[in-house]
Parts: sequence; C-alpha cells; structure tokens
Amino acid sequence: MILKNSFNYINQFFFFFTNKTRNFYLNSVIYNRKISKINNKSLEYKPSPGLIDCIIKYKKRKNKIEDFYLDSIWENEKIKEKDYEKLHNFFWLFTLDLKSSKKITQSIILNWINSNDKYNSKNWEIDILSKRIIAWISNSKLTYEDSNEDYKKKFNEIVQKQINHLINETERSENFDNKMIGCSAIILAGLSYQDKSKYLEFGLNLLKKIIKYSLDSEGFPKTRNIRQLHFYYKYFILVREWLKDSQTDIPDYINETIYNLGTAYSLVWQSLKQSILFNGNHEISNDDFDNYLFKFGYKFKNENQEIGGYSIQKNKRIALVMDVGPSPEKKFSRDYQSGALSFEIISSGNKIICNSGYFQNYKHKLNELSKSTATHSTLIIDNNSSCKLRKIGNKSSIIEQGLKILNKSSVFEKNYWNVIASHNGYLKKYGIIHERKIEFFPEHNKFIGTDTLIKKKNYKSINFEIRFHLQPSSKIMKTQDSKSIFIEVDNEGWKFTCNNHEINLETGLYFGKKSSYIENQNIFISGMTQNENQNIKWELNKIS
Repeated sequence: MILKNSFNYINQFFFFFTNKTRNFYLNSVIYNRKISKINNKSLEYKPSPGLIDCIIKYKKRKNKIEDFYLDSIWENEKIKEKDYEKLHNFFWLFTLDLKSSKKITQSIILNWINSNDKYNSKNWEIDILSKRIIAWISNSKLTYEDSNEDYKKKFNEIVQKQINHLINETERSENFDNKMIGCSAIILAGLSYQDKSKYLEFGLNLLKKIIKYSLDSEGFPKTRNIRQLHFYYKYFILVREWLKDSQTDIPDYINETIYNLGTAYSLVWQSLKQSILFNGNHEISNDDFDNYLFKFGYKFKNENQEIGGYSIQKNKRIALVMDVGPSPEKKFSRDYQSGALSFEIISSGNKIICNSGYFQNYKHKLNELSKSTATHSTLIIDNNSSCKLRKIGNKSSIIEQGLKILNKSSVFEKNYWNVIASHNGYLKKYGIIHERKIEFFPEHNKFIGTDTLIKKKNYKSINFEIRFHLQPSSKIMKTQDSKSIFIEVDNEGWKFTCNNHEINLETGLYFGKKSSYIENQNIFISGMTQNENQNIKWELNKIS
C-alpha cells in the first residue's frame, strides 16, 4: 500500500510539473512566433450556415446584432464560466438575422482579435477555439464579406494562427469530444483556405486516427457512451457535408464510419425515441437532428437486438433495454457508470423502470454518486459498486478495477423475450457472480425477473439490495403487506411484486437532466447472502 501511494504521489508530481512546463511554453514568445508563421491567403470556401444545423439548434426568432453591445465585454472578469464560453465560442452568431449589420459584427470580431491575439488558457481552449473558427467561417456573410482589406488580413491571420495552435494541441488532447471538434475545425479551415492543403491533410489524417482509436469494430464509441455516439454522428455528418458542399472527394472511411454510426443511432434512439440512461447519457431531444437527417438523405436501419453492449428488445409499444456489456478500458472510462445488468423499460413512450442518469459536472460530488451502482436499476452488494473507480485530481474518476461479462444470451420471439447475462464485478471481493434473467410475455404484458447470486468462494453473510428506479413523474403506492407496489405513469398502471422478499420504497436523486437533479423514488429489495446460490424473483405486470 505504501509503495502504491508513493507511486501515485510521484505520478501526480510528474503530471503537475509537466503541465506547468507546458503552460509556460504555450504562453511564451517562442510559441507565439511558431504559430504566427502563416500565409496571408484569402477565405475561399464559404459554407452555408444551414449545414451546421446538425449541431446547432436555431432559435425560431433571429436576433439583430444591433441588439448586442459587446465591445467591452471581453474584459468582464465577473462573467459566469458558461456565459464566458458561450461568448468566446461565437456560436451566438448562428442566432443572428442575416440582415444584421456586417459592419457591427466585424467590429466586434476585430475588437476580440485586438484583445485576444495571443494564446491564453481560457478562450484558446480547444472546444471554445474550434467552435469559434467554425462560427466565424460558417457565418462569413456577416463576419467576412464586404469588409476592407485590413480587416480581411487580420481575420485570415488570426484564423490561421488559431488553426496552427489546434494542430499542435488537438492530437495531444485526452478529451475525445475536443479531438473531434478540433479535427472538424481544422478540416473546415483546410477547405476554406484551399491552398493550405496541410490543414486538410492533417485534419483528415487525424480523423482516421480518431476512428481507429475511439470506435470499436461496429463503429460504436469504446467509451460505451450513447451521448458520445450522437456527438460523433453529428460531427462526422457535418464534415461530410462540408466536403460535399466544397466539391471535395469524400474518403470511403468517412462514408463507412457514418454508416456504422447511423445504424447504431437508428437502434439506440430512432427506434425508441427515448434517451436511455446508461454510461454518461442524459435526456435529450434529437427531433431537430432527425429532421436534418431526413432533409439530407441519411437513413439507416438496424434489425439487431444488441449494439455497444446494450441489448434492445422492442415491439411497437414495449421496449426492454439492458446493459450487457463489459466495462471499457481505463482510458475510455471517464464517463462510465457502474451499472452492469441495469435495465430500462419503456411502455407507450414512457419510462416505467429507468436508471438515475448522469451528473456531468466532474467537479461536483454528485458526479461520483451518479456513477455508483446504487443509482442504477440493478443489484448492489454491501453498498459497493460493481466497478472500483479512482478520482484523478479535479477530473472525472476512471476505472481502477473493471468487470467482465461472463455469459449472455437472448431470445426474441413474437410471444416471448428474454435476456440473460452475468458479471464478475463482485467476484474478487465477495466471491459472488451476479446473474440476471429478464423475461417478457407480450400477450400478458408481464415481465419476470430473476437475479441470481452465484457463490464461488470466501463465503460470509453480507447485505445486498436490488434497486428499480422510477421516473420522477411516477405515481406510486405500496400495499400494507409490503409485497406489491403500484406504479402509474401517464395513466398507465403497473404492479411490481416480489413474493419471497420484502419490498420497500426510498427517495433518491434523478440526474437525467444533465448537470441538475430532482428527487425520484426507487423500489428496492434487500436481503442477506447465503452459503448457496440464491434466486430473487420479481414481476412487473401491466394492470391498466
């Protein structure tokens, strides 16, 4: 233990020293000269702002630039962090009426350039910088056209200078979202400054690396993060549309990746029209993006029942989704939640059983809580999660000890479904394997679940709980004998029963709304482990 702690301290010191040295270099005159080596070329390709609809939600009513007063706001030190990011990424340009004053818009940009022409750690951060480049170029009718030569020179210089910085930093980043956004901005610059072929070449090569590094053989993110699947899909389509619009050849690997992402998206979102709350995902509406896909001719189908480690069985009214995948590798585990064998049931578009969702703010203690097994509809032993996580500084925790899926199988027929899987997350510490079998009988609208504790070694009597989380809007009533619980969601009634264990209700927290929370209820079954295999059976029946 002493040796392990010493090693961790050494790693932390090395990390701290490396970061300090790196920051010193980025803020130096030497680095500024390096990224200032540019060719003063003009903006040639100017994409339609409409192509960006896949990642930006336009407001129904456009604003006038005359309604903004931004000349002095760059120096506002009291501005909130989120507002600061929104201001400096310039995505607010997409809310402007195109009849807005070009002169005012360009004066605001010029004011920004004069105040921020050198690297700083805040507004030259990869995400903010990349979005700024995308916003400036995509809104060139306001930001570039009909301007004087002096302005164009300064505009082109600062764009290329920022791109040079991105080329230096994007590949180094450990943040997968930043890599994708940065890569997209570099590709757009390569298309827009067409003689800058090195930008386009670098961006497309980086895109290849992202595909190889971040996606599995089916094109699903190795993080197993469904939110990230949506994110990648949107940005890959955006890059493809830029290439198509600029009459640039589209590499086969981009088309192939979009097909893989599209078929996955078709299964986990379009077939459900619900955000399933596993491993970093939160509630989101993709209706605007679906309209974009239809408009631009992206249509994929997926007839499978499993992808990315998620078993998805459904008919026109009922869907059962269960996490039957292993934990990801440590380097892909930043947003992973310890919810092995957890499940969600959707009926007539409403969640009957769900998980609690993900609190995305890494710096908040609720981020850790949302990653625990207890916030998922699955079994937990001794109040310990099935995966051991380790916090790294002020960043999100990553996996220190993961789990494997030992077996899984499924049946999907007209009148009978089942999903069976087990994991070893509790084997090392408690000598127990958790196996779950969920059956569904469509004719009777009945689910039968069996959670089995398989004893392997090191027996000792310890407590276990099986939790079933409910939507915050659910109406709940427990019977006096504690054997049944009635659940009502949107005038649909369900009855939960467990004959061999007492059922209780507990107030918990629901994180489905991203970085916010509200109270919800969860059903839980509790007991003690025995020196033999145990079967805990429960049922969920539709009654109205």
